[in-house]
Amino acid sequence: MQIQVVKSKIHRVKVTGADLNYIGSITIDEALLDASNIIEGEKVSIVNINNGERFETYAIKGEKNSGIITLNGPAARKVQKDDIIIIISYATLEFEEAKTFKPWIVFPNENDNSLT
Repeated sequence: MQIQVVKSKIHRVKVTGADLNYIGSITIDEALLDASNIIEGEKVSIVNINNGERFETYAIKGEKNSGIITLNGPAARKVQKDDIIIIISYATLEFEEAKTFKPWIVFPNENDNSLT
């Protein structure tokens, strides 16, 4: 049996922008992608702390150490600049493997989305 478990989580980052006219996705600071083991193009779930919205999109790489978290395309309607969100990705694992799997969880500074 296989189950889905949390693989990666960027906990409580501040949205720095929303670009309705972009084709889609979420732009994430490359340093946050690296720390959370999320790769460009990976499917991610977004949870908006401010309004309760939950939706899925895919990650694209933003400038390293820029703090950028921008929702693009239709997802831009589900956030506002300065909203606090959680970014989560999942993996499908065998049941026994899932019991001992340890996800990559990152707790950035909410003020500037840095890792310090």
